[in-house]
Amino acid sequence: MRQAIHDIQVCTQGQDLYDVTGLIRAWIAQQGIRTGLLTVWCRHTSASLTVQENADPDVRADLLDFFRRTVPESTRYRHQEEGPDDMPAHIKAALTQPSVSIPIRDGEPALGTWQAVYLFEHRDAPHTRGLTLHLIGV
Repeated sequence: MRQAIHDIQVCTQGQDLYDVTGLIRAWIAQQGIRTGLLTVWCRHTSASLTVQENADPDVRADLLDFFRRTVPESTRYRHQEEGPDDMPAHIKAALTQPSVSIPIRDGEPALGTWQAVYLFEHRDAPHTRGLTLHLIGV
């Protein structure tokens, strides 16, 4: 059994879903692990991860619209020090997930045909987000 760990940086340009699948696939290929489990961890409280459809961009647009309607920016939150988009970003991150686990088969993430891994940026301003990749297997 082998393990590998790696950090990647993702530059965002505001609220959106950023496909990080290519970065993940490239790193896995370098590890030489054929069968195992990958954990991707988002090291932020105002961004998250999701596995979603990668074919129709309307899916991502509808997700963004849903979260904007469900958790609107507002001054009604007590936590206001970092701007009106910050507390809603924390709530959106709490409703989603900080990590995803993906089986590795034949040296590839066992994603479905239309699946991709996305960093879900919940803030309006550009950020550099850190993800930690941990792979264990043979």
